[in-house]
Amino acid sequence: MCYYIIEQEESLFQKPQGVMFNANAQNPVSLNPRGSCFLLVLYILHICIALFSSSLVSEIRRFIEREKQMATLIVPEHVPSPVEDAEQLRKAFQGWGTDDKTVIAILAHRNSTQRKHIQEAYEELYKECLTKRLESELNGEYEKAVYRWMFNPIEREAVLANIALKKSVDNPVIIEIACINSPADLLVVKQAYQALYKHSLEEDVAARSSGDLRKLLTGLVGTYRYNGDEIDVKLAQSEALILHEAIKRKNYNHEDIIRILTTRSKAQLNATFNRYKDEHAMTITKALSADSANDFVSALYVTIKCIVSPLKYHEKLLRNALNKSDDDSLTRVIVTRAEKDLNEIKELYLKRTNITLEQSISKKESGHYRSFLLALLGN
Repeated sequence: MCYYIIEQEESLFQKPQGVMFNANAQNPVSLNPRGSCFLLVLYILHICIALFSSSLVSEIRRFIEREKQMATLIVPEHVPSPVEDAEQLRKAFQGWGTDDKTVIAILAHRNSTQRKHIQEAYEELYKECLTKRLESELNGEYEKAVYRWMFNPIEREAVLANIALKKSVDNPVIIEIACINSPADLLVVKQAYQALYKHSLEEDVAARSSGDLRKLLTGLVGTYRYNGDEIDVKLAQSEALILHEAIKRKNYNHEDIIRILTTRSKAQLNATFNRYKDEHAMTITKALSADSANDFVSALYVTIKCIVSPLKYHEKLLRNALNKSDDDSLTRVIVTRAEKDLNEIKELYLKRTNITLEQSISKKESGHYRSFLLALLGN
């Protein structure tokens, strides 16, 4: 996303063109005062923009470096061309059986942009879709994991949303997409969903849910939250009281609860939840956990967890997935976070369980599915 800006860094500091001053000239160009002032302002403006851009580029570089540290995906220093990778994959598909080691060695060690270029090269060379060929060559959970990995992060979210809505609504998946993504990313996910399935995510959520859950889920996917850090302390205090009174009365479907959770910024909600804890000596999620068997309350709980601490949410999701053999959730977390923040999630998992995530997966899973997941984890 931000990576392309860095390519422009050198151009930011080029000497301004068209400056009309020449200190060595015997007869310098004569300019009227207004013209001189105008050129001086332009020159100063150019310098200011260059300085600001330099700072922006530095920030972007730090952001990219931090993302790399948080991600578990390992890309070799020297990567073959997309054509070479496509040719190796083609060879892996030929003969008796599939050369899964080659498939994993290539695809589990390429980033989103590289995977896209490999797909383009493969289609150009062999006139067939690489993703469809992978579907036909692979099977089981291994096939599902590789298939989902092949999408870019935005399209993958749209595909996961569609899968979650196929029969009945898989509430946690929709909530994850709506609450963990930034407002800008959620908007692009919805655009990708529209492009892929020719109808809106909001419409499909509304069509496949009902009652209070429909109000909550459509509100979460349909609202564009403010994404700034500013908070209103008085509002946090008043809405913490509203939430407490509704939860105390077990009036979980109160319209104010839905309104607050679906419209307030994440910063404002965190301030409200902190106020709730300070005032009532209990976190809001702890207060909700008493009725966690209720589907709507469970959805409220997941919503708050995804907003307050997505890393801890994903760590717990991994623990539950491994304990309950929930391969779909296991795949979802690893595939969606490997290029983002899976290293941090792994650290939380280790602190919680005293065993590495890799060790847990090695014990619970097997075959090429295990090998692929471990490769995405950095092995």
